Amino acid sequence: MTKTLFEAAKPILETLQNHNYQAFYVGGAVRDYLMQKPIHDIDITTSATPDEIETVFDKTIPIGKEHGTINVVYNGNQYEVTTFRAEGEYDDHRRPNEVFFVRDLYEDVKRRDFTMNAIAMDMNYQIHDYFNGLQDIEQRLIKTVGDPAERFNEDALRIIRGLRFQSQLGFTLEAATFNGMHTHIADIAQLSIERIVIELKKLTLGQYVAHSFNNLKYFNAFNYIPFFNHFDLSKFILEDSMSLSMFIAFLKVQQPDVNAQLSDLKISNNEKKYITRLERMIQQMPEVQSKQSLNLFVYDYGAEDILQVLSYERMLNDNNIMKVSPFIFNNAAINEVSRNLPISSRKEMDINGKDILQALDKPSGAWLKCTLRQVECAIVSGEVKNFKPELLKWVKTHV
Repeated sequence: MTKTLFEAAKPILETLQNHNYQAFYVGGAVRDYLMQKPIHDIDITTSATPDEIETVFDKTIPIGKEHGTINVVYNGNQYEVTTFRAEGEYDDHRRPNEVFFVRDLYEDVKRRDFTMNAIAMDMNYQIHDYFNGLQDIEQRLIKTVGDPAERFNEDALRIIRGLRFQSQLGFTLEAATFNGMHTHIADIAQLSIERIVIELKKLTLGQYVAHSFNNLKYFNAFNYIPFFNHFDLSKFILEDSMSLSMFIAFLKVQQPDVNAQLSDLKISNNEKKYITRLERMIQQMPEVQSKQSLNLFVYDYGAEDILQVLSYERMLNDNNIMKVSPFIFNNAAINEVSRNLPISSRKEMDINGKDILQALDKPSGAWLKCTLRQVECAIVSGEVKNFKPELLKWVKTHV
């Protein structure tokens, strides 16, 4: 169990306490510490108000002051320090209408999502566990703080978060929590797709993703999520952890007639391009039937992504996505082809568009792009050496 990050943040708690405020570590870092897992971000909760936090520390950043959160800069690091708070009513299953600052730790932790995330710890590593979170960790249970219906009615994202924790930790969903998720699943339709995607990216990468994915299907969760609501997820089997991008590409290839727009996911253009590229690659793999075509395929898509897709052979078979020849597509062959490619990109060609225009004495046009691709393919397939005089000769005789 590492205490390094807690020790680094300890002066923050000491400073607050020296000014007669309470201060505790709280949330995921405490949970992971108790589970003897690596710790990442440290969150601190305190009885000091945002104004008081700013008064106590020399350098602060008001990243979410209206919600009680101030970033304290100390020794070059930033620490999120949040005032104990209670919340008003929720009208949209997403955010409270009001946030109230309070002076009582219990009032703060009782509004949190799951018992394992509601454990506070002081700077002497003594825990304050009002809801038996440690016991639930020991029993490997995901259980809401208080009534599941209330917690999920407040913020429906907690349903997806709970399933994400199940995927990452392999814990069991406590019966009332499971039933509460099932009952309130339709409320996720009111969440922003950005918030859902953040959780799904973590969920699909989880070691125990099969359990969470099956629960998502059982709850009919995908019916309420843009983009995914166009697909029949009952046809898809997900048993191995993978990136959300890879999962989406597999789904699109499995159900090619579905007209769903990646733009509905509000992901970056780079992510959309990567998914489209994976989709195209998977569709083309069965067409590769020779060493020559394999050379061009590896050149176009790169060994890394091809090997990544091939590592999911069982899933590809289970979902009837594709079958490829093991004599052509195997790790040794892919790596060998990759090592021996004459060029790795068009930039390495010993000829360019200007050279071709001069050699053929023709005006530029759409044909030039096609010609450059022809030359590229000829080099990769070994038909011609990547040597300017030979390339110009090849162009004059083949174009």
